[in-house]
Amino acid sequence: MPVLAAIFIGLVLAAQPQKPFGDQLALAAIERTQHAVRYDPAYWQIPYPGGDVPAHLGVCSDVVIRSLRAVGIDLQQKVHEDMAANFGAYPTHWGLVRPDPNIDHRRVPNLERYFTRMGASLAVGNDPSAFQPGDIDAWNLRGATGGWLPHIGIVVEGRSPRGRPLVVHNIGAGPKAEDVLFAWPMTGHYRYRPDH
Repeated sequence: MPVLAAIFIGLVLAAQPQKPFGDQLALAAIERTQHAVRYDPAYWQIPYPGGDVPAHLGVCSDVVIRSLRAVGIDLQQKVHEDMAANFGAYPTHWGLVRPDPNIDHRRVPNLERYFTRMGASLAVGNDPSAFQPGDIDAWNLRGATGGWLPHIGIVVEGRSPRGRPLVVHNIGAGPKAEDVLFAWPMTGHYRYRPDH
């Protein structure tokens, strides 16, 4: 291809409007469904920043972490920095006395607190139109029976036959896009953006 033609194509592509951040995040979440991931909640020593557990392993929070990283946000670093500066503002379920960048960002209650602290929290409700691609939602899987088992996922493009937005999450069989938005009691609804 002649050099001028290549330059012209590059300029045309650069001039096209970039997709809104929520759409980018939703696409990154859909891309996660192409990976075979064995559900494994084990604690791992990982690099900081930019660390990740082995790519073939993960839990629900790793879908969110890896999707955000694909659009340029290192949730490991963001959560760690906020916890280091505001440790007392975070849940104490694990009896820690200081932040741990190996695991803190992989814990759903910490993610919920972080998103809330960053002003990304929206009302929890059951109106499907209130959810946009790229929204991050959290649930208590044991809410109906008592107890506590947190879960998290990302709303993506596409609707179920019942008109509900699909969610990419990992509940044990790897990342999947499924009709689960209202399957469990919702504990948080977040619209996180790069400026948070």
